[in-house]
Amino acid sequence: MASMTFGQKSFTPSPPQKGSFPLDHQNECKRFMLKYMLCLRENKSENSLCRDESRNYLECRMEKGLMAKEEWTKLGFSDASEPKTT
Repeated sequence: MASMTFGQKSFTPSPPQKGSFPLDHQNECKRFMLKYMLCLRENKSENSLCRDESRNYLECRMEKGLMAKEEWTKLGFSDASEPKTT
């Protein structure tokens, strides 16, 4: 049984550090992840054919605070256009 003590520090959540990739426990981006995984399966793991799905998944993760926001060029996307939502 846990109890609060007077000297105990409280936990304050902070955004993930660069390079971390926390799990999506609330399934906020599950739909995008499943679309990406299905695309990979249908295309024999050829990820270059699943760029839109990958980008949509990463966009969801950035919007939900599951990863640090980065420029698309730093994530391997050469164009600066917005991801396609499907």
